Amino acid sequence: MKRNLLVLGSAIVALLVLAVIISCEKAIFDSEETKDEPNGNLRVSVFQIEKTPFASLTRGGSWNVPDGDGTTTRAAQAASEILTRLNFAVYHLDGSRVKQVNQTAGDKNFGTCSFQLDEGDYQLVAVGHSASGNPTMTNSAKIQFTNATGYTDTFMASLDVTIGEEPVDVDFTLDRIVALCRFVLTDESFPAEVKKMQFYYTGGSGAFDASTGLGSVNSKQTVTFDVSNGQKQFDLYTFLHEESDNIALKVSALDANGNALYERDFDVPMQTNHITWLTGAFFDGTGGSSSSGSVTVIGVNTDWAGETHLTF
Repeated sequence: MKRNLLVLGSAIVALLVLAVIISCEKAIFDSEETKDEPNGNLRVSVFQIEKTPFASLTRGGSWNVPDGDGTTTRAAQAASEILTRLNFAVYHLDGSRVKQVNQTAGDKNFGTCSFQLDEGDYQLVAVGHSASGNPTMTNSAKIQFTNATGYTDTFMASLDVTIGEEPVDVDFTLDRIVALCRFVLTDESFPAEVKKMQFYYTGGSGAFDASTGLGSVNSKQTVTFDVSNGQKQFDLYTFLHEESDNIALKVSALDANGNALYERDFDVPMQTNHITWLTGAFFDGTGGSSSSGSVTVIGVNTDWAGETHLTF
């Protein structure tokens, strides 16, 4: 009798554990991404990226955009050259995520999505980038990329919306929220033993607050490049804590085993939506739409606002 009770008890415990595992797995899956809801009452579609119409980007090819003097001489890039991923998320006003849709360039409805929401007030966020994976978007105050996914040119739009009885249509324009350090080597060639260049920098952030577009954590960012192809220009992105700030940059030339052969430190002034060019000789002996309503979301200005040129 006791043995039967033990067997029965073990079976019950096993079933309970299995139920907990299944429920946890489902919760994790649901928390990561929500499928597009075509007949939703909040519809989002990309309108433009940094003043460049998104429709023009997705058609591909080249087109002219009016310059400040009224002429149209600048040829624009294809959408996939500017960004390869779009992430749309809806949050409660306390920053907790309600729903999220992730898209990759080439998806049928890339740039458009729809949410079905209860009546109430929400924050709607769209992020465009070219990282190798999607950022963590659990909380709108800490949308985070990692060293593993990489840091790229990043665009964002955020808007508070109220959902009532009627569907809501929103036009979104994405603005650039990163600062870029463009590190350029003027050396004629690399020492034979150098196989990689590694850039480690602090002072910026790998995460940002969707309400401000500014960095929200103190990050240790690392990017490593294989230089076997002779690459001499390296782009380093970060989210600044203020519109203008400095990053501490350590540049290392590595051998095939990852050992540092040459190292140099730099204090680099940065500004959001600006490029800081850091140039010099490194090896010089120094170490879809729905009929119920739509949200037109994205406009992106692909021009950087300014550039600063520094030499070392």
